[in-house]
Amino acid sequence: MRRLDQLLANLGYCSRREARSWIEAGRVTIGGEAANDSGQKAAAADVRIDGEPLDHPDGLLLLLHKPLGLVCSHDEREGPNIYSLLPERWRRRNPAVTSVGRLDKETSGLLLLTDQSLLVHRLTSPKHKVPKVYRASVDRDLSPDLVPLFASGTLQLEGEAHPCAPAELRLLGPREAELTLTEGRYHQVRRMLAACGLTVLTLHRARFGHLALDDLAPGAWRELPLDEFAARFGLAR
Repeated sequence: MRRLDQLLANLGYCSRREARSWIEAGRVTIGGEAANDSGQKAAAADVRIDGEPLDHPDGLLLLLHKPLGLVCSHDEREGPNIYSLLPERWRRRNPAVTSVGRLDKETSGLLLLTDQSLLVHRLTSPKHKVPKVYRASVDRDLSPDLVPLFASGTLQLEGEAHPCAPAELRLLGPREAELTLTEGRYHQVRRMLAACGLTVLTLHRARFGHLALDDLAPGAWRELPLDEFAARFGLAR
């Protein structure tokens, strides 16, 4: 049970002050009866706005095909961001919808978005070793010797105290590779290949855990079952 004005504000409908005018206008009902006080408490399942149930009151989990050129930041000073692809109401939610990890501006591919902070923590925790698959093209031919090097767990990144965890590198062509990581260090794929004298030209994340983009177009998203993910990672709902 939450205060009505707080509930509407947290779900991005309006400010807490604006909730009063919505109630006065008869737009809000609780259990089929017109609400009469912005401070009254209600269960989200009982509330209707203009006759419609509340929009995802239990939380959001989305799979987004991130296009090139967008940043994973809420700070508009950093440039156009991935959140501009979402409905405006979702961008006003509190807690805010945020990405599970980040892909840089020049990286495309699969990105998860949610307003569930515990799920973000579980999905990014090294303890859970969620595999992430990337496809990269580079500026020089790839040596087969890189495959055992990446798998050895001895590759050291510049400025890092500890070597990278073992990673699976699969050569797809002379200058194309698929890399599976269970870590999420800053610009890790680019830095691992740079440590071997290679510059990444294109980078795309193809999979996150058991999830793939399938035929999802760049800039498009689809909803995922939040309860299923919560159960998978031991989170009570």
